Amino acid sequence: MTWGFLWIMVALKIPLAALIYIVWWAIKQEPEEQTPSNDDDGGIKRNRRHPRQPFPRHPRRGPHGDAPPQPPARVRSVRAKARTVGH
Repeated sequence: MTWGFLWIMVALKIPLAALIYIVWWAIKQEPEEQTPSNDDDGGIKRNRRHPRQPFPRHPRRGPHGDAPPQPPARVRSVRAKARTVGH
């Protein structure tokens, strides 16, 4: 029991002390001086090879944009017609 207590009280405090030190160090840091430059936009610039084209429009139906045609009639197979209801 003594070694387990020492392990918990001493050895596991090392990562906690390191975390506290890192946080303290980060708080004490001064912000970096930024030098203004004309070609820096603050991000990554990607030049496109071609300008983006708009998506093609769907064709209009009829001269005034009529509604789409009705779907075809439902077709049942011969096997489905041959079924009978049994008693």
